[in-house]
Amino acid sequence: MTTHYPLYIDGKWIDTEDTYEVRSPATEELVATVAKGDTGHVDAAVAAAAAAFQEGTWRRTSPVERAAVVNTVAARLMERADELAALQSRENGATVRITGALHVGLSAAQLQYVAALATEYPWETDGPAIEPIPAAGIIVRQPIGVVAAIVPWNIPLLTTVWKIGPALVAGNSVVLKPDEHAPLLPLELVREFDAAGLPPGVLNVVTGDGEPVGAHLSGHPGVQKVAFTGSTAVGKSILRQSADSIRRVTLELGGKGANVILDDADLDMAVDGALFACMANNGEACEAGTRLLVPASARDTIVAKLVERAATLRLGDPLEPTTHVGPIINAHQRDRILDYFRVAADEGATVALGGGTPTGPGFERGYWIEPTIFVDVTNDMRIAREEVFGPVLVVLTYESVDDAIRIANDTNYGLSAGVWGSEERALEVARRLDAGMVWVNNWHVIHPAYPFGGFKESGLGREGGPHAIDEYVEEKFISLDRSGGIENKAFAIVIDPALR
Repeated sequence: MTTHYPLYIDGKWIDTEDTYEVRSPATEELVATVAKGDTGHVDAAVAAAAAAFQEGTWRRTSPVERAAVVNTVAARLMERADELAALQSRENGATVRITGALHVGLSAAQLQYVAALATEYPWETDGPAIEPIPAAGIIVRQPIGVVAAIVPWNIPLLTTVWKIGPALVAGNSVVLKPDEHAPLLPLELVREFDAAGLPPGVLNVVTGDGEPVGAHLSGHPGVQKVAFTGSTAVGKSILRQSADSIRRVTLELGGKGANVILDDADLDMAVDGALFACMANNGEACEAGTRLLVPASARDTIVAKLVERAATLRLGDPLEPTTHVGPIINAHQRDRILDYFRVAADEGATVALGGGTPTGPGFERGYWIEPTIFVDVTNDMRIAREEVFGPVLVVLTYESVDDAIRIANDTNYGLSAGVWGSEERALEVARRLDAGMVWVNNWHVIHPAYPFGGFKESGLGREGGPHAIDEYVEEKFISLDRSGGIENKAFAIVIDPALR
């Protein structure tokens, strides 16, 4: 029987008359049905979250107790890791090679990390003495209020825990809006928080379309903070909405990662690394390395190695452990990628591998794009400047290291970058790249203890890392008068210089 998922508002599972289907992008088979919320459900969820924050016990529960709930959920995710990884692969087409480690395993680790962080976080600290006034100060970090968490379809569980983990350990309440194409793991996560005893209203989830549900939530006057992962266009819209109420925002947006191979790199390792950087998660990753910059003198050698290795990538059933690349999320995204192929050809790029959709057994249904490599690409072409979001690598050449850095930084984005070569030289280049994350001789290394986020139009703020909780608290200075009264001379002189 197909599983059905209702909404979750104020500690209750609430169904709707209107539902939508989640179908496998590999087979188009029905995976689950999901309640389709509307703006009224958003209003109810925000009201429940606000009441839980103002009148409930969660924000007054100790950080250690809040962390214990989060740790309980992390443990349950690991107990269900194989089940959830398979569900994720069925839902959005990511391969089980990726969903087990990245989608589920890293999500559990992120929750464990932020729970540990909460037990050591400086929620209240004594400041220095205030001289010459006989006074002291206390710095208090307290929750913001109602947080709207809006997450995408490509890595939905990890992008969810990046937001609700620190939000909850800080004592906030949350309204979660998963992407309508892949809401199942966020909903399973909410089930685990419910089972772990999270008080009603502290975490709510409303599923439905981005417009109107997501847009209504991100602009809701009852929301004090919006944490969003998704397209740069939607991120800009949320930023404009935030101006009306000066609400806090964290935005993790698009990318066009530059991957630089230096002339002293181990080419076999660099080629494998470049394919992993671009093709992992079916190329549907904002931090993917989609622009490969190679020395002009070694271009033919590197391209030959790339094509030879990429031709061995297995495209197919995402539930099969030997599959390297799975399907694209839906027909719209597949057709969008094919449009990019046509534009690239018109602009002078050449297909070195792939460039279309596969045929034959296993590909009769579903949404497929062949692993594709374009050469003869210049950095002014659309395929080199815009986020394609698929298993598509473009190869550009450079004449000098300075030239490579110029090309790499010539983009509106600044999320990720990478360098392959001797560590000393690669590190020197890494320091000059305009990106929030730069990998040296590796890629996709995401660790709970390190921040995730980007420069320029790739977003605002950081998720994960030692300052993850900072994004979900307000800092308050409390001054303590110890003068015995305003008649104290030292205090009076500060207040009224005429008394000097």
